[in-house]
Amino acid sequence: MSSIRSVLLLGGSGKIAQLLTPLLLQRAWNVTSIIRDPAQVGNLQKLGDGQSGKLHVLVRSLEDVTSDAQAKTLIDEVKPDYVVWSAGAGGKGAPERTDKIDRDAACHFIRASVATPSVTRFLMISFIGSRLKKPAWWSEEVWQEDLDTTRKALQRYYEAKVAADQVLYEEGKKRQDFAGICLRPGRLTLEPAGKVNLGKLPTAKGSSSRASVAHLAALLLDAPNVKNCWLDTLDGDEDPEAAVKKCVEEGVDCAEGEPFY
Repeated sequence: MSSIRSVLLLGGSGKIAQLLTPLLLQRAWNVTSIIRDPAQVGNLQKLGDGQSGKLHVLVRSLEDVTSDAQAKTLIDEVKPDYVVWSAGAGGKGAPERTDKIDRDAACHFIRASVATPSVTRFLMISFIGSRLKKPAWWSEEVWQEDLDTTRKALQRYYEAKVAADQVLYEEGKKRQDFAGICLRPGRLTLEPAGKVNLGKLPTAKGSSSRASVAHLAALLLDAPNVKNCWLDTLDGDEDPEAAVKKCVEEGVDCAEGEPFY
């Protein structure tokens, strides 16, 4: 896509979001980054220095968004083509914050995006274990290990994320011209961007460089003909551009096997 795009980046101060921002700006896209802490505005604005696209940083509390209408107000203010959700409570504060941000606010922005005809893509950063059923391409052993480790350690986060992922999938199917893209990495690291595995992976165990996740997110937002899908990813041995092209062309969807698929 050669035309200028406008992207609303929710949770702009997060590590993945800060890596994604310059990748979008260098495409000459404009980015509006939503952050909670006014003290971070200066540092975030530096991400726009010398870039082709324009960066706007807005201070808003996603925790205070308690309705689809409130989310739509921000979308109408920014007028994005694409929305990216890279926000989360991050385990900070009371457990209820996870429900309010990772589940409720995310769902409000998903529904508001689908209700806005000019928004055609919504990309959610989730995690590989966010699913209700064992997928056909995982062994019983892989599924059980995921339940016994990741799921137990992150139960509240899991419940919030899987609810939002389901809403994105279901809402995304309501419009032919809309793609709800759920990108689902493994254990996040600070390693540099590199090769990846993307799609139906035989394991949930493994790491994902945040820089690679940001790279994949930018490629998926820019991919012609991308459709509503869940895509699992881990660090691997495939070129990211080739991996995205293959998954989009083949219509790979890791939501297969879920009750709402």
